[in-house]
Amino acid sequence: MTDAAPPKEPKSPLKKVLGNAGQLLSGRVVNAVVGLAYIALTARSLGKEAMGVVVLINAFAQFLGEVAHFQSWQLLISYGTAPAMDGDKPKFQQVLRLSLLLDLISGILGTALGVAGAFLFWRQLQWPADMMSYGALYALSIGVMTSATGVGLLRLFDRFRFLAAQQAVSSLVRMVGCAICAVTDAPIQWFLLAWAAGTFASFFYIAGIAIWDLSKRGLLQGFTLAGPTSQGMPGVWRFAMATNFSSTIDVGFTHVLTLVVGAMLGPVQAAYWRIGKQVADGMAKPARLMVPAMYPELAKMRTTGGQQAMTKLAMQIGLIGGAAAGVLLLVSLVAGKWILELVMGPAFGAAAGVMNWQVAAAAVAILSLPLEPMLVSMRAAGAALAVRLVVVIAYLAALAPLINAFGLTGAGAALVASALAMAVGMYFMARHRLARLATEEGSARTDKDDERLSYDHPHGV
Repeated sequence: MTDAAPPKEPKSPLKKVLGNAGQLLSGRVVNAVVGLAYIALTARSLGKEAMGVVVLINAFAQFLGEVAHFQSWQLLISYGTAPAMDGDKPKFQQVLRLSLLLDLISGILGTALGVAGAFLFWRQLQWPADMMSYGALYALSIGVMTSATGVGLLRLFDRFRFLAAQQAVSSLVRMVGCAICAVTDAPIQWFLLAWAAGTFASFFYIAGIAIWDLSKRGLLQGFTLAGPTSQGMPGVWRFAMATNFSSTIDVGFTHVLTLVVGAMLGPVQAAYWRIGKQVADGMAKPARLMVPAMYPELAKMRTTGGQQAMTKLAMQIGLIGGAAAGVLLLVSLVAGKWILELVMGPAFGAAAGVMNWQVAAAAVAILSLPLEPMLVSMRAAGAALAVRLVVVIAYLAALAPLINAFGLTGAGAALVASALAMAVGMYFMARHRLARLATEEGSARTDKDDERLSYDHPHGV
C-alpha cells in the first residue's frame, strides 16, 4: 500500500498573479501582432486622410462606450468574492443581477448617445459629411462594448485562459475583415464594418464562456433577472458610481485626446497620435496584464483581513513593473521610428516623436500600477477617483494651449507630466488608506480583547 501523495502547497499570491497574467499575455501577444496587422491593412489601403477618419469614428464610439460603461466587473469582484467563497448562492446571484442591470443601462445609454452624437456633432469631430450616417451605424457597436459582467465572472473564478482570447478574437475578426476589404479595394465604410464586427465577436465570445462556466458551477440554478439588487449592500451604488467615473476618466480620456488632436490639428495628426498610442499600449500591455490578475487576489486578501499581504504584493508588482517600464522606454527610443515605418509604412515614421512621449507616460503608469487596484479593493474607489479627476482636469486645461504652441509634442510631454502626478497622488491616497485600515483593525482587536476579559472576569480583576 503506497502512501498518499502530500497535498500541494497553495500558490503564493504573487505566483497566482504572475500565472494569470501569463495566461492573459499569451492571448495579448497574439492580439498585439494581429491588432497591428488590421491597423496596418487599414492604413495602407485607405491612406492617411481616410485612416484618420476611421480612427476618429472609432474613438468617438469608444469614448461614449466608456462614458456610459459601468465597471460592473469591479463591483462583481468586490462584492461577489465573499459570497462565492462562502457558498452563499442567493447573495452571489443578487450581486450578479445588479451587475447585469448596470451593463444593460450602460449599453442602452451609450448607444443612444452615440447615434444622436453622430448626427449632431459630425462637423465638430472633423468627419466628412458623407460619413455622418456611417458614424451613427458604427455607434450601434457601443451596445456590446459592455461585457463587463462576463469579464468579472471569469476573473473571479480564475478562468484567465479564456479571457486571454477575448481581444485576440476581436482583432482576428477585424484583421480578416480588413484583409478582405484590402483585396477587394473596398471603400471606407466596409473597413468600419470590419472594425465593428470585431467588437460584436468579442462580446458574444465572453458572454458564451461566462454562461457556460456559471452553469457548470450550478450558479444559474434558480437565478432570475427579477429580484433584489442592492438591498443589504450599503455603499454599493457609491462604489459603482466611483469606479464608473474613474474608468470613464481613464479610458475615455484616451479617446478625448484623439478627438481633441483631430479637431485642432486634423485627421492626419490624429492618425499619428492614435498609431503612436496603439504601439505604446501594445508595448506596455504585458506589464499591465498584472492589474486584472491582481484584483481577485486583493479582494480575497481584504475579505480575510490581510492588509500586510496586500502591501507586500503591491511592492512586488511595482518592482516587476519598474523593470519592464525601463525596457519599454529603451526600445521606443532606440527603435521606435523603425518599428513604425516597418509596420505602418514610411509615411507614418513621423509619429515616432510623439510615440516616445506616450511610451514614457505608459512607463510611469506601469511603475505605479498596483496603487489604484489596492484602493479599489479597499473600497476606496472615491479616493482614486478624486486623484484622477484633479489630474485630468489640469491636463485638459493645459492641452489646447500646449497643442497650439508645440503641436503633438506639447500633448505628449503633458501626458508624461499627468502620469507622474497620477502616480504621486495614488501613492499618498493608498498610504493614507492603509494606515486607516491598520488603525481600525487595531481598535477591533482591542475591543475583542476587552470583551473576552469582561466575559472571563465579569466582576472585574
